[in-house]
Amino acid sequence: MVVSKKKGKISKDEGFSGGSWKIVYSSFVLIMLCFFIMLSSFSTMEEAKIMRFVKSFVSAVGILPGGLKLDSGSTLLPDSADMVESKSTLAQIFSELEELSEGLKRENDIAVAYTPEGLVMRLSDRALFDVGVADISPPAIPLLKKVGDIIGRTSFDIRIEGHTDDLPIQTARFPSNWELSTARAVNVLRYFIEIGGISTSRLSAIGCGEFQPLVPNDRNEHRSQNRRVAIIFLNSEKKSSPVEGMP
Repeated sequence: MVVSKKKGKISKDEGFSGGSWKIVYSSFVLIMLCFFIMLSSFSTMEEAKIMRFVKSFVSAVGILPGGLKLDSGSTLLPDSADMVESKSTLAQIFSELEELSEGLKRENDIAVAYTPEGLVMRLSDRALFDVGVADISPPAIPLLKKVGDIIGRTSFDIRIEGHTDDLPIQTARFPSNWELSTARAVNVLRYFIEIGGISTSRLSAIGCGEFQPLVPNDRNEHRSQNRRVAIIFLNSEKKSSPVEGMP
């Protein structure tokens, strides 16, 4: 009888041991299923969204992400095309404007950045004007013509902003930096209308004077950065208008 009970006990333990592998196998299958679901979700996500997640994560866990150094300014990470969806029209425009800058060898005079408001092309004042004047200089015409061609192939509304440094100007034509910055923005706008054939309904111009600096006006280098014209492709694209050359 003792032997019989012992055998029964062994049989019971063996039965329990034999069923435990099913639990382990089921857990393994669930883990693999979750893994493949995750892979599938990543394959359908926009590359730009993944990049934004990676940059946000790096910013959260690192002191100086990507080996960047501390510098004055409003942003730590540089604005670039990976901040927009890689297949969007704005990303294509971003690439075109960068190629334009490189092709004209004007990298120091042209900067392209993506902001929540839209795609911004910043042109230094020396790229468009002579010192203290608002008339577009002849060497700037090829640059503005190419920018106008890019604008003409899109349906985005465009805002043109004039900016100066904080050094005062007081002439008969420009009593202050307000007038100078406004005149410069308006002259760029007029070029796009009269020469580029851009619809007036898509364009607007404002003068900001010295009151929206990119960096502090504490030295000549920074003042040079603040003297600029910004051409902004505003985020809301007009879908009703056909866009030649753009998907």
